[in-house]
Amino acid sequence: MQKSMRKKYMLDQAKKSVLLIPAMVLLLAFFIVPIILTVYYSFTNMALTGSAAQNFQFVGLDNYKMMLTDPNTLVSIKNTFIFLIGSLVGQSVLGFLIAYLMKNKAKGFRRVIGPCILAGWVMPEIVVSLCCLAFFDVSGTFNKMIGLLNIPGVDFIYGHPMLTIIIANVWHGTAFSMMNFQSALDNVSGDIEEAARVDGANRIQTLVRIIVPCIKDTIATNTMLNTLSTLGVFGLIWALTGGGPGMATNTLPIYMYNMGLKNFQLGQGTAIGMLLLLVGAVCSIIYTRVLKTDD
Repeated sequence: MQKSMRKKYMLDQAKKSVLLIPAMVLLLAFFIVPIILTVYYSFTNMALTGSAAQNFQFVGLDNYKMMLTDPNTLVSIKNTFIFLIGSLVGQSVLGFLIAYLMKNKAKGFRRVIGPCILAGWVMPEIVVSLCCLAFFDVSGTFNKMIGLLNIPGVDFIYGHPMLTIIIANVWHGTAFSMMNFQSALDNVSGDIEEAARVDGANRIQTLVRIIVPCIKDTIATNTMLNTLSTLGVFGLIWALTGGGPGMATNTLPIYMYNMGLKNFQLGQGTAIGMLLLLVGAVCSIIYTRVLKTDD
C-alpha cells in the first residue's frame, strides 16, 4: 500500500515537472544563455569591423584592463551615481508625496489626477526627451514663461545638463513610485492613524512614526526597482544630451554604447556592460541589507 502511494506521489511530481519544461526552456534560451555569452564575449576582442568581426579571439582581461585605465570610465561611473541618486530621491519622494496627498481623496479626484500623472510614465523615453527638450531649450517654454516676468533665461541643456536629465527622468518615472506607494497607503488602516492623533501625535509624527514603518516593505521594493530601471536608462539621455556636452552626462549605458557600437568594439562594450551589471548587483545587495525587514 505504501509502495503504491509513493509511486503515485512520484508520478504526480513528474507530471508537474513536465509542465515546467516550457518555462525552463524559455528561461534557458532568453536569460541563462545570453548571460553566459555576455560574460564570455567580455573576454574577447569581438568587433563589428576588421578581422575580429569574423574571427574574434579570447584576450583574457585585456578589455577590463583597458576599461580600468580609461579616464572616461571613472567619469561615467561618477555620472551614473549622480544620475541614480538624483533620480531615485526625486522619484521616491515625489511619488510618495503625491500618493500621500491623494490618500482618502474622492474617487472622482483620483480618477482625474491619476491618469494625468501616469501620462508621463506611459510615454516612450524618446517622447519624454523631446518634450523636455522643448521645455528646457534656450528658446523653450520655460524660458519664455520666465521671460514674461523679465527674468533672464537659463541654458539648461548646456549649462546644467545633469540636472536636466535628472528632472526628465524624475518626471518620467514618478508615476511608478506613486502607484506603489498609493497601493501601500490604501492598505494602512485609518484606525491606526486616528488612534495616533487621539494620543496627541500631529500629522508629521503620524507620518514618520506610523505610516512610514507600515509601508517599509514597499519602500524597499520601490527603491530597488527604481535603481535597476534607472541604471538602464539610455534612450532618454541619448536623445536629450547625447551624453554631452563633453562627458557631462556620459553614464555607463552611454559609455557602453559609444564603445561597443560607435567604436565597433563589442568586446570592450560588453566588458563595460559587465561593470554596469556589477553596479546593479552591489546596489541590490546594499538595499537588501540596509532595508532588510523583520519577518
